[in-house]
Amino acid sequence: MADWDIRKLRILRTLRERGTVTATAEALRMTPSAVSQQLTNLSRQLGVELLQAQGRRVRLTDAARLVLRHAEAVFEQLERADAELAAHVHGDAGEVRVGAFSTAVPAVTALRVTHPGIAVRVREAEAQEAYELLAAGEVDLALSLAAQAPSAVDPRFTRVPLLADPLDVALPGDHPLARADGLRLADLAAEPWIYGGSGPWSDITRGACETAGFRPHQGHAATGWTAILAMVEAGMGVALVPRMAAVPRDGVVMRELRADRPVRHVVGAVRKGAEESAAVGRVLDALRTAATPASAGPGPAPRAGQAPA
Repeated sequence: MADWDIRKLRILRTLRERGTVTATAEALRMTPSAVSQQLTNLSRQLGVELLQAQGRRVRLTDAARLVLRHAEAVFEQLERADAELAAHVHGDAGEVRVGAFSTAVPAVTALRVTHPGIAVRVREAEAQEAYELLAAGEVDLALSLAAQAPSAVDPRFTRVPLLADPLDVALPGDHPLARADGLRLADLAAEPWIYGGSGPWSDITRGACETAGFRPHQGHAATGWTAILAMVEAGMGVALVPRMAAVPRDGVVMRELRADRPVRHVVGAVRKGAEESAAVGRVLDALRTAATPASAGPGPAPRAGQAPA
């Protein structure tokens, strides 16, 4: 029977994901020569050729892909075993390491108060980095926008829908529509809009406006919420702001869009099998619950500088 070495199989899987020995070594904090040596040993143990030279690079053989297809089931079962063992030892308590994008961080850190039995450790990371950390075992849960999440058929991860974060519109405090009844996104079609030049938030803003029947004129470009809201306060334009990112600011009115309210979808991901962890499950449930008030029906228009509830 072949000798299936879990550590070496993880190196092979990382090579498949990263594409080169050098990138694999960087991800695993190893030297390229050590990566090559470990994979050579694995090939010898399994009795099949795993890599073929392709110029200065290497590619996985059909045998290597077959090995990894079966190895994914092994990795998943080991995650389940870890989750069951942790539940046996710690019950619902334990530590959960979370990789979260910036506007999701407050929701995650709030769990330290609402769920004191769970030690939540947060690491701010945008989508690509968060999923790299998750694959490497450095975080237990990765949060991202749905558009940035890995494919639902990625064998490494289980995707978990979490919440639909409403998008409110930020207006200068003296804007004629700052306190208008029944404000709709289409009412702002002629306004200069403030959003990033590219990336998911640019796509979300454009998509929301186009769904409302107009193409937004980008008056200014910014990616950080502090800069965006400062521009709004200065009267330079209007902006869509996720409910999770809204903070009180003098001179800015946050308005809910009642009739055509857009949302952005936030998902979590865990390694296959780890969704059975009691502590991870409690964190996921808490994040869904925390989102419920924000996703409820609209309330009265807030005052200048007041963030929505």
